[in-house]
Amino acid sequence: MTIGFVQHAPRYLQPDANRQHVASLVEGSSADLLVLPELFTSGYFFQSTEDARKIAEEIPDGATVAWMEDLSAHLGSTLVAGLPERDEEGRLYNSAAVVSPRGFEGTYRKIHLYNEEKLHFEPGQGPLPVFELTARDGTAYRLGLMICFDWFFPEAIRSLALQDADIVAHPSNLVRKNCPRAMPIRALENRVFTVTANRYGSESNGSESLTFIGQSEICAPSGEILTRAPRVGDAVEVAEIDLKEARQKEVTAHNHLWKDRNPAAYSLG
Repeated sequence: MTIGFVQHAPRYLQPDANRQHVASLVEGSSADLLVLPELFTSGYFFQSTEDARKIAEEIPDGATVAWMEDLSAHLGSTLVAGLPERDEEGRLYNSAAVVSPRGFEGTYRKIHLYNEEKLHFEPGQGPLPVFELTARDGTAYRLGLMICFDWFFPEAIRSLALQDADIVAHPSNLVRKNCPRAMPIRALENRVFTVTANRYGSESNGSESLTFIGQSEICAPSGEILTRAPRVGDAVEVAEIDLKEARQKEVTAHNHLWKDRNPAAYSLG
């Protein structure tokens, strides 16, 4: 099957323009799975909680999931995309939705909020989800989902791998330069494929600025980087993968990634 990412620079508080731009980037794609950045509809560095609130949507009843359903049906691809969510009580979350050609599959609310995200969003309560999906040729696979700063906590992706995720989708708005170096290790130590979809460009909240590092990437269970985007510029890149690589957990003839674990020996605070 083929998996890919979309890298772009969202316009602040312009969801229609951002959706239209992404649709133009992916037109003609035949990837089975496409991952979009975190908060791709809104931009990231909110100048106020009110800005986040006025652009947040209900999931799955908002405009973005409806757009994802139309685009997924058109392309025949499963889409993963980050957006600001508003629940029935008005609480805000940094969320990601999963939509396949058969419709809305589910959502995840980011657990590990980064820096000033804590001023605007509530943390999700988990668990980190794994979705049972099907590629266009009928191949079944399991997709785990985490968002941006979740990568900093090895337990996050390990929990997805222990749920037999084959692929981990990772919508991101990365500013820390070490994530592109860390994700191949996360893929290696869990024997999963990872798809990090990052943005590029800069944003200001009025008092400080952030510059996003681009470098979206797809990593293999071997730790190999299958493809990586540049630091700046729109990109849609895909890689052909063999799911057997993610399901092969033997390290040597005498070692198995899961069977050799000894949870009783680990101090887990």
